[in-house]
Amino acid sequence: MNIMEVDGYKAKIEYDSELDQFRGEILGLNGSADFYGKSSTALRKEFKKSLNVFLEVCDEKGISPTKEFSGKFNLRIPPHLHSAIAARATGEEKSINQWVTETLKESVSP
Repeated sequence: MNIMEVDGYKAKIEYDSELDQFRGEILGLNGSADFYGKSSTALRKEFKKSLNVFLEVCDEKGISPTKEFSGKFNLRIPPHLHSAIAARATGEEKSINQWVTETLKESVSP
């Protein structure tokens, strides 16, 4: 996945062949905001414009611009994988939650 970052906000970038432009969708917002550009420079400029408009509207309406996450989610995995994770966590003297959190953190760190 191609990610662009502006002012701490991230956007997923895809190519739209019908428009012959790149399309960006800002992630983690409490709503939807997208933008288009033919080059990375144009895309970044439009990202900033779209983000600023979105933030202004949120400010006017008195709503939080970003989604709130609880820090909890359910995950369904095969029993053999659950067993392997439990064994690895125990071997490292960690809870499954600690081990999974560290593993996920490593996988998304730049």
